[in-house]
Amino acid sequence: MSLPEPVYQEYFCSRNAPLSCDRLQQTTKEFPKAKFCLECGFPALLPEKAEIKGSRGSYQVTRLLGSRGTGRLYLGIQLSNNQPVVIKEYLLPDGCFNQEETRQRQDTFMRVAGVSPADGKVQDFRLISPWDAIADPLVERCYTVTLGNLEAAQTLSEYLTQKGAMTADQVRQVLNQALQTLQFLHTQKLRLPSGQIQKGLVHSNLSLNSLLIVQNHQHYSTIYLCDLALWEGLFVPPSISQTVIPTCTQDLEDLGRVAFSLWTGRAEFIDPRDEQQWPNSDSELKQFIYRLMGIEIPFESAEAARQALLQLTQENQAISSTTVFAPEQKDKGFRRLIFLFLGIFTLLMFGGGILYFLMRSSEMPEDATSEFYHLVPAFSDVNGVPSGDFTYTGENDGTWTNILKFRPTSQSSLRDLLTHPKPDVNAQFNYQPVTSTNIQTASQPLEEIINNKAQFAITSLFNDVTNNFNDKIVAYDGLLVYVAFSKKEQNLPKALNGQISLEQLRQIYTGQINNWQQLGGPNLPIKPYAPTEPEAVRLFQKIVLKDDQQQIALYQAKVTTQPTEQTQQQIITAFDTGQAGIISYGILSKTWNQCAGYPLALVDADKPASQALFRLNGSPISPSDNICDKNNRLDVQTFRSGSYPLGYPLVVVYPKDNSLLPAGNKFAEMLKTRQGQCLLDKAGVVPLKPIPNQYLISNDCKSLS
Repeated sequence: MSLPEPVYQEYFCSRNAPLSCDRLQQTTKEFPKAKFCLECGFPALLPEKAEIKGSRGSYQVTRLLGSRGTGRLYLGIQLSNNQPVVIKEYLLPDGCFNQEETRQRQDTFMRVAGVSPADGKVQDFRLISPWDAIADPLVERCYTVTLGNLEAAQTLSEYLTQKGAMTADQVRQVLNQALQTLQFLHTQKLRLPSGQIQKGLVHSNLSLNSLLIVQNHQHYSTIYLCDLALWEGLFVPPSISQTVIPTCTQDLEDLGRVAFSLWTGRAEFIDPRDEQQWPNSDSELKQFIYRLMGIEIPFESAEAARQALLQLTQENQAISSTTVFAPEQKDKGFRRLIFLFLGIFTLLMFGGGILYFLMRSSEMPEDATSEFYHLVPAFSDVNGVPSGDFTYTGENDGTWTNILKFRPTSQSSLRDLLTHPKPDVNAQFNYQPVTSTNIQTASQPLEEIINNKAQFAITSLFNDVTNNFNDKIVAYDGLLVYVAFSKKEQNLPKALNGQISLEQLRQIYTGQINNWQQLGGPNLPIKPYAPTEPEAVRLFQKIVLKDDQQQIALYQAKVTTQPTEQTQQQIITAFDTGQAGIISYGILSKTWNQCAGYPLALVDADKPASQALFRLNGSPISPSDNICDKNNRLDVQTFRSGSYPLGYPLVVVYPKDNSLLPAGNKFAEMLKTRQGQCLLDKAGVVPLKPIPNQYLISNDCKSLS
């Protein structure tokens, strides 16, 4: 059963439809800055050029599309690259929700608005999920943002209004595609924005308005599911009772009602038990829809329903294994030839599956990496880079200092390349790192900017950034916690199940836990080590020790501080020297691509364990993997979603003073090109967007341009 229509009864709208009321549109047109409808007081529309800032970018509204479900849709652009987006605006008006209800729903929204496969594999199951989710407590609204304009596609309700009833063949194909998506949704492990992994989800909001139809120039059509009740239902006013318990069976019943409406051409409710309401062109389809709706023996699952659909007799069927369908043709012989060709083509695809995958991955972007191709290609494509000599800074022995040592070619380091990144402009960027004296009270790189000793800084310690500075995220960094790794009897990662909690880390590093036996491991003394990088130490103290000065004092008395390389060397000989109980942490660029220590997944309170490293096949690493085989990757989604507890942004910080040359701004833009992101990935930090496989296995980032 789909969600009830949120009529917002607390607002006396003369049209009884506040979301789409023409009076509200008229108010916005006459009074662009109006906050409420002049008639009923319902929250006004977003004005054109309104800007919304999310965790993945900033967006600008271009025009209203209309309403759908519990929200209003707008076309917009992503300001960083002018790419089209669709913004869905959800409302929590104070006439319907009190402050506590609003806060709780916004918090929940940020945890659940969006799903992706937990294994990280690239699969298109035609389920529209938000690219960015935003909660704005100042205006009591939430937003989802999807890239492109797919979410602006025609709903099946609009299709019925425009074209009328579908044929039996078309209904079969809508069912085929929708059931395939439901099968995926009901059975796969899915990752939520909070990092939680859940085995299967129920849509619980299937209707003519939550299924979209996309037709190309040849009239082939694809069906997409959108508006999951998981987040859509948060914006139904409490005054409207919601008694539906989400079940997979209910999804099938709702899909059956959608099919019945499409075939009869009537969106309003009519009794499906009335035989006179049914077309008489396909008795088998009628019986199938009866079973979907539960009027006759129901199907056990979406998979069982889809298999039954595919086994119906072929006389009137036009289902194929592809994701498109065409309207019925008058020439049935011609139609059969088309589908015979599609069937042969499908067999060829399966027969040469591996070859096809390799060719496809090298020739076209994967869905999960398609946004990467929206980036500016290379340093040379960034416009407006000023001429001059510019000094910038960062922490000495910090992340950026280490990154610049990376050698993309045998002839030059990344520092050499970034000193003069754009050959056609006489701009030179000179890196002068500084040693932070007390990173707990101030960021020394920011002090360098304030004192006019540097034009900008690259740092992870940017909490002291004030309104006088701009900051642009150029990558993600983080800390890996690792322990001695061996296939021998004393396999510490296996004994720990490959994970450790932040609370256990705190107890280890403050001396409350001194033997691995206390955590279910072998009888080994724990030897805690810490790296020398100031960023790493500061962020560990902030996140794990919560800036508790007493805990920090215990930490300083307990740990052995030494360079990461030295700790890794000790781990290599650990089992010969009695050092097998070592635990340490370090920045990504020094710890992720080595196999001396095993990087543990991290558990933050009651949240699921989050692993930073994934295998090339998409699964998280485990203690049974050969982590020395160089098949490990840093998971972009884990870091940019914020689900990895020890992850944080790497930012370029520069003054807001418009009288200064835009050196920091343009340097950040170059780092955010495809070329820059590729280089940062290879240097050991996490790029902003997933990079296609062909560039991950290649050593040449120039090919990105």
